[in-house]
Amino acid sequence: MLFTVAILGRPNVGKSTLFNRLTGTRFALVDNMPGVTRDRREARGNIGPLEFNVFDTAGLEQAAKGSLAARMTAQSQAALEEADVALLVVDGRVGITPEDRHFAKVVRKSGKPMVLVINKCEGGKAKDSIAEGYRLGLGEPVAISAEHGEGMADLYNALAAYEEVAGNESRVTSHEENGARVCGGGVADDPAGEVSRSGTGGSVPPIIHVAIAGRPNVGKSTLFNRLLGYERVLTGPEAGITRDSIAVDLEYGDREIKLVDTAGMRRRSNVHGKVEKLAVEDSQRSIQYAHVVILVLDAEFALEKQDLSIADHIEKEGRAVVVAVNKWDKVADKQRYLADLHARLEDVMPQIKGVTVQPISAERGTHMDKLMQAVFDAYDTWNRRIPTHKLNSWLEEALVRHSPPIVNGRRIKIRYATQVKSRPPAFALFVSKADKLPDSYLRYLVNSLREVFHMPGIPIRIILKKNKNPYDTKE
Repeated sequence: MLFTVAILGRPNVGKSTLFNRLTGTRFALVDNMPGVTRDRREARGNIGPLEFNVFDTAGLEQAAKGSLAARMTAQSQAALEEADVALLVVDGRVGITPEDRHFAKVVRKSGKPMVLVINKCEGGKAKDSIAEGYRLGLGEPVAISAEHGEGMADLYNALAAYEEVAGNESRVTSHEENGARVCGGGVADDPAGEVSRSGTGGSVPPIIHVAIAGRPNVGKSTLFNRLLGYERVLTGPEAGITRDSIAVDLEYGDREIKLVDTAGMRRRSNVHGKVEKLAVEDSQRSIQYAHVVILVLDAEFALEKQDLSIADHIEKEGRAVVVAVNKWDKVADKQRYLADLHARLEDVMPQIKGVTVQPISAERGTHMDKLMQAVFDAYDTWNRRIPTHKLNSWLEEALVRHSPPIVNGRRIKIRYATQVKSRPPAFALFVSKADKLPDSYLRYLVNSLREVFHMPGIPIRIILKKNKNPYDTKE
């Protein structure tokens, strides 16, 4: 069982840079502005052969009760409670500050083993800070440069002693609510390929990657916490709290999923500053790696232009989508609202025609099971394979019902259909004049496929292939 490391310290000492160095990624957002990290983020880390789980945290701050900074500190303390060893990171260029001393006492009071890490010591700098570190009484400080990768051998030696700290005790925590069991943490950027687990019992169904996306302040993080059954990420009235995409593995019913909370996605013209731009890019990457995306709408302001832009992005990435209309308890005429919403979706998003729209209240926890069943149904449809003989029976009927157009005095002929891939479903059609088949006829075929084979809300790809002429030696 891997031991767990929590990276702690005051803001802007290089915690996220160290996290990226240890995990070999760029998952954590990094900027010179203090307080970029807000939620704790977990990933697999290593230094050479030494492997461990590592938490990046917002850091420890003295803040007013109930403030955003106080909630960020609570996230850091939660990471400390789960860790086997803490890395207290200080800025070697600045030296040991009163805040560093205060937080050293906080970690010491927790009873967790602690390693003092003096960062930004590239080129042998910060000798005064290293000497000052000895006076904290935390043992020998480890001088590193997280940005340049210096001092990793010394950090390896400091952490190697904790490799067996966990012993036989599992680091996995469990929380029960709404039929969900949390299995641990993970990074949000796992590939969306076939992921499966196997054991003595044989093959196990693949893990379903589910991303929660939408505009800022529509309730994405509240929904994320509700599905997990505990307060894993920060929530509050402030818009744009979430910056990093946070992923957690859990079981919901008999299905295993990797659930990802993402930052709110504004219109490009409204994205200001490097940090917000990085957060949006992180969200887009999470959608790219997802299997199913829950698009959260605010019932009071549903289907704004940005909602449609996000839905279009999800469709272009080929992800299955389920629409969750949050704050449903605030809607008065529910039946009329749903009818209008479905009509608008059919009109402006025909490429995901028939998408499931599930009203929910993330705050109250209503309709969570219905939402997740819609997710599982969408995933199964997204993975569907249709036998070739059934496809060609459909094609024959579709051609009889609505013949292809005539071009230059000859009717375009579609001779054969086959499914070339799933995730999303993609079909190859062998056409006599592939470049002449109009988009309107393609839309007819897609809608017919969707209706006959019951694939609502799933992106469908049509690939046109030109029939080969056996008498043309140039082909």
